[in-house]
Amino acid sequence: MHVVSIDAGTTGIRTIAFSEEGKPVASSYKEFAQHYPASGLVEHDLEEIWETALATLKEVVDSVGISSVAAVGITNQRETACIWDKDSSKPLARAIVWQDRRTASRCSKLRSEGLEAVVREKTGLVIDPYFSATKFEWLLQRIPSKHLSTVALGTIDSWLLWKLTGGEVHATDWSNASRTMLFDIRTLEWSEELCSVFGVPIEALPRPLPSASLFGETQTHVTGIAAPITGVLGDQQAALFGQCCFKEGMSKNTYGTGSFVLTNVGDSPPPPTEGLLASVAWGIDGLPVYVLEGSIFVTGAAVQWLRDGLGIISDAAETERFASAVDDTGDVYFVPALTGLGSPWWDPYARGTIVGISRGTRKEHIVRAVVEAMAYQTRDVVSAMESAFGKQIVELRVDGGASAMDLLLQLQADQLGVVVRRPKVTETTALGAGYLAGLVVGVWSSLDALSQTWQLDKEFHPNTDRSRANTSYQRWLEAIDRARGWAKDTSKI
Repeated sequence: MHVVSIDAGTTGIRTIAFSEEGKPVASSYKEFAQHYPASGLVEHDLEEIWETALATLKEVVDSVGISSVAAVGITNQRETACIWDKDSSKPLARAIVWQDRRTASRCSKLRSEGLEAVVREKTGLVIDPYFSATKFEWLLQRIPSKHLSTVALGTIDSWLLWKLTGGEVHATDWSNASRTMLFDIRTLEWSEELCSVFGVPIEALPRPLPSASLFGETQTHVTGIAAPITGVLGDQQAALFGQCCFKEGMSKNTYGTGSFVLTNVGDSPPPPTEGLLASVAWGIDGLPVYVLEGSIFVTGAAVQWLRDGLGIISDAAETERFASAVDDTGDVYFVPALTGLGSPWWDPYARGTIVGISRGTRKEHIVRAVVEAMAYQTRDVVSAMESAFGKQIVELRVDGGASAMDLLLQLQADQLGVVVRRPKVTETTALGAGYLAGLVVGVWSSLDALSQTWQLDKEFHPNTDRSRANTSYQRWLEAIDRARGWAKDTSKI
């Protein structure tokens, strides 16, 4: 039997069929368009996302055979806000992507009104345009009034559930709901108080369910198969699950479009922590597990910028070769605040900055500075996380596209002073949703059984002499100060 996982990311969709051994046996990946209407604005076409998901699903199912599919799992870019009409199942606007900063001034106003404490206490989040609530508010204010009675709101998982089930299911899971800034992570329900603040009708929101649930069934006339959808997780929680970080204190970092460090903190929500977020990791058997998270907005997206914006590289795969061609950056530091800074700074007005350029700076130095920035940003987050958690992280499991770079992972180990471990299966986001879906239908019997499937590919040990790493990190912090000083007023946004 196989479990099929739909991984709806920020730049493309990858659908993978996993065997009972947790190994990928068939895969299909397709990109979709990124829309940038203006500086700081990022949008996606929901119909294109659906068509892309459906195409990859059909290719994988055709490869493994319809009869072998035991269940379907969904994992997705999280905070992206979607709006559609329930009667027509048609989008009412493009989705506003998690990277989008259009509501920065609205968030500043809410903070000035003293709402931050309420949001932190109920949702575990900070007030930031990163999250869905102000995006929902912005979308609702701009749709024709005739749609208000039939409007549906949700994140990408909800949109895919709606389409896969032929419009029968409007639901989400706790992990995705906890990233909207509207979900009470203690009661595990939508907050009426916060919905009122943002003018979001609760009836327009999806039903929040434990991540391991029978969400519905794919419709044969839509997808070509009739299979239960039994696992839904936000992408970063899915990666934590796919890395088998089931015990309190276990941590992972995913190097994707952004980077996301998550630590399992057990079955109780942590208190509000400066610079970090608290979210639901997943829900199994009706019980939640919680995480502390550091969200870094731009890592892999900076590599795309090198390729598409500057033309320094022609393919992302060239990054390590260019970065390894020099021994260091020549004292060049790149702060990838292309859409503001996330954890632990939470500065939506910071802007991308390159400092230290001289006449001797070559493109290889710039590329290496982009790679090193990934390691520095992770250290920023891990330092804050260790202070909040009260314990040192002794191991970091890694995944995502950039984790293929040995250079990056050695730099990361040196910066953190801990062992960094890369698994054989690095598509852990898809794997996590697949694991969860398979757990519900009995493909795997328990979390212990899942842990037995995790296999090490390579591990990286830190240099015992950390003086060079510490010196370069201090220079990085100076570069951060430059990036944050660029724009202090909203008039430049």
